[in-house]
Parts: sequence; C-alpha cells; structure tokens
Amino acid sequence: MINFGAYSIIEDEHSRVTYHQHFFSNEESVALFSRLLEEIQFQPDTLKIFGKTITTQRLYAWHGDKPFDYAYSGQSRLALAWTPSLLKIKKTLEEHLKESFNCCLLNYYGDGSQGMAWHSDDEKVMAENGAIASISLGADRIFEFKQKAGDERKKVLLQNGSLLLMQGETQKHYLHQLPKSKKVKTARLNLTFRRFV
Repeated sequence: MINFGAYSIIEDEHSRVTYHQHFFSNEESVALFSRLLEEIQFQPDTLKIFGKTITTQRLYAWHGDKPFDYAYSGQSRLALAWTPSLLKIKKTLEEHLKESFNCCLLNYYGDGSQGMAWHSDDEKVMAENGAIASISLGADRIFEFKQKAGDERKKVLLQNGSLLLMQGETQKHYLHQLPKSKKVKTARLNLTFRRFV
C-alpha cells in the first residue's frame, strides 16, 4: 500500500470527503480485482422504481460480519460472510483510517453504460454519521456530489486503487452519483465499507 496523493473534495463544518489517489498500488489493485472476481458471487440487483421492479445491468454483492439485512429500493438483501480478500482490505482500511467497518457493498460495472443515479447512503440501519470508505478498482470513472440544499457541486475522477472516504454528515447534506459515460469501455469494481448498527 502506498498512501499519497490525498486531498479534500468537501470539507465544511458538517461534512468531509477525502480522496486518496493511490491507496493501493497499480500492481496491488490489478491483483485484488482479479481475486475478487474469483471470490465474489455477483448478481444483478433489483430495484422498485415507481412501483415497477427493475433488474439492473450493474451487478452487486453484500458481505459482512453477520447476515445483516440491507433493505433499499423495496428489496431486502442478507450479507454473506467475508471472503479472504475482502477481509484483508477491511483490515487494511481499519488500520490506516482508525475506523471500524462491519459490512461491505460491492458493485460491478461492466463498462460506462452502467452507472448509479443520485442518492445518499443514509439508511437507518447504518451508523449515524459513520464513515464510508469507497475503494475503486479497474476503470477510471467520474464521481459527482451535489448539495441537498444548495447549488454546490463537486466531481472527482476515481482511479484504479483509489480510496474515497466520506465522513461526518456527508450523507445528510450531499447526494452522490456515478454518471454513465460512453468513453468508458472497461469494467470497474467498487467496494464501499460501512458500519451497520
């Protein structure tokens, strides 16, 4: 792990978002990407939007310390046990950040035609104002923030091996999204480590 290239994306009295460009080296990132694709059983996500059930092209997996029930968009998901690579990443994050995580949501985007609309990770089952550590592996993708009340917008290029750390009341005051892009032709794997109560 080589930790440099860190800078603030958002920093105010309530919210803090920090980007660590090289949390994992390129060599480590390529190896992790390959191992995770072997270890994780990804599946399509299903969402209820305006009363209709939609199956996403994006694939997901949900892991944790115990079978946490994660419900969003009208669907319920039970966490699977940690895999060796996930557990290694979790321990590395906890040692470096001095934060504690007990679950991880993984999203696999096959290419730039797959993204994630504006949302915040503020479900009641998550620890209030708990840190969310987001690891990016694979294709570089633009990631955006916007204030829930206000005009401020921020964007950052999430690169292979990077860490985006969201802390404080970021989920209360900001939305975020992964916009689609025709320019992105390769896959990206995103791991968001969280804490459930």
